Amino acid sequence: MLKSQRARPHLGDRLAFFREFLKHPQQVASIVPSSRFLERRVVEVADVRSARAVVELGAGTGGVTRAILAAMPRDAQLLSVEINPRFRTSLERIGDSRLIAYTGGAGELERAISLHGLAAPDVVISGIPFSKMKRDSASHVLQMISTVLAAGGRFVAYQLHKRVESLCRPLLGPAQVELELRNIPPLRIYRWQKHAA
Repeated sequence: MLKSQRARPHLGDRLAFFREFLKHPQQVASIVPSSRFLERRVVEVADVRSARAVVELGAGTGGVTRAILAAMPRDAQLLSVEINPRFRTSLERIGDSRLIAYTGGAGELERAISLHGLAAPDVVISGIPFSKMKRDSASHVLQMISTVLAAGGRFVAYQLHKRVESLCRPLLGPAQVELELRNIPPLRIYRWQKHAA
């Protein structure tokens, strides 16, 4: 069943986000969820409206998830991959039949896509903090994204640090970069497009 996706996460989600940041600072990128300005900007940069299959890495409490669902077509699917099982409750509350919530790490991306029979994604959106990952792990995840992405597909990462740009350049070339100041903290939004076959 489709529901309105613009409802903001409630206070419990925000407190859960902060608690999980304190417990797992290497996994949770910020002390607060993304702002509505960042959510909208990410969705626009990713051109979610034209996508049929979308993957989100690092869904958190679901703010960007809701923005993606509000923008994507009614017949599209969204696979949200989140390593923290406590955030799963927030994702389940969204209640949209197009959403597949997968509890696991970004390194399980290929398995998650295969398990749920998802087509090659037109868009992969990532909020996971690549700057906090070991270089080998970050490179592995980016290689996997490059591999699973459909020809002509887009990869969008919203990040505090520039590390993702240098790691992804050999795989998908130079990024287009935008800055969203209306977020705590301000973040860069990187966009790559995979060459058509």
